[in-house]
Amino acid sequence: MGFKCGIIGLPNVGKSTLFNALTAGNAAAANYPFCTIEPNIGTVAVPDPRLAQIAAIVQPAKTVSAVMEFVDIAGLVRGASQGEGLGNRFLAHIREVDAVAHVVRAFADANVTHVAGRAEPAADIAAVNTEILLADLATVERAGDKARKAAKAGDKEHRALAELLDKVHRELNDAHPLRAMDLSDGERAMLKPLCLLSAKPVLFVANTDEAGFGGNALSKIVDQTAATEGAESVTVCAAIESELASMTAEERDAFLRDLGAAEPGLHRFIRAGYALLGLHTFFTAGPKEVRAWTIPRGATAAEAAGHIHSDFERGFIRAETIAFADFIHHNGEPGARRAGKLRPEGRDYIVRDGDVLHFRFNV
Repeated sequence: MGFKCGIIGLPNVGKSTLFNALTAGNAAAANYPFCTIEPNIGTVAVPDPRLAQIAAIVQPAKTVSAVMEFVDIAGLVRGASQGEGLGNRFLAHIREVDAVAHVVRAFADANVTHVAGRAEPAADIAAVNTEILLADLATVERAGDKARKAAKAGDKEHRALAELLDKVHRELNDAHPLRAMDLSDGERAMLKPLCLLSAKPVLFVANTDEAGFGGNALSKIVDQTAATEGAESVTVCAAIESELASMTAEERDAFLRDLGAAEPGLHRFIRAGYALLGLHTFFTAGPKEVRAWTIPRGATAAEAAGHIHSDFERGFIRAETIAFADFIHHNGEPGARRAGKLRPEGRDYIVRDGDVLHFRFNV
């Protein structure tokens, strides 16, 4: 679907290890800065137990999960906004993603180099945030200069933009990211062409060692820092998640039971990233395929149909809709239909998370 979540952080915090566990990929992971240079991109299935429940009823030929993309981006260092390290490339890659998972080191290990000497989550988060804010300040200053010049020639739109950029500059200078600013939808639309980095929604990921699998003192600092920014946070152990990714389902379940965990931490991470992007899921179900589809929250039935095929949206007639709970309770579409739980919905119906849809169209 093209929804991308970028994985960022300082060097040697476990980004590539986490990415490999997510994608069962082979992104390089080593104990030195800038191990990742060009971003690695992986498509990841979104864990959703509802899909298996629907498939158990329908018994389709195949089952297809919803997916999202994760992008492993090179580690950032102080001075990145001025081009230090891989700064310019790092910042350019962030501009291309829709949301950011900021991995923070929440473990102490003398054998794994830390760019600042030791893991201090609050300081590490501040270091990354500072570079992002400085990059945005530079972008806003350049745009403000252009807008003010155009405003002098009597252009009202550029005058309004110049005033907005002055306000945004003050906020950024006070260390307030764009995503936290009190701006109207119209103001955000005016700023969108600038692709400001601090506008990206952020999920903080505390990466612990095996001893801190369920959380530790350092991960609590990550949680507290995220809360002050109005952001979400999750705790994972990338090393354990890498082990789990290489196991069979039976081995993984036994390992998790020994750890006292209900599911891999990556499942929580993926779902949190999915929610961060403002996405949710609808299902289609038939003998050939049961499938989960990704759409933005607030999408209409016609837009959801278009995610399957443009012809579905162009020739949309109606969406035959069953809520997930009704589909399960009545053992599938025939039972839901007999119980009066199948609803015909028009093109402007706002699709709800978990809806099971069958589209009628004509082209």
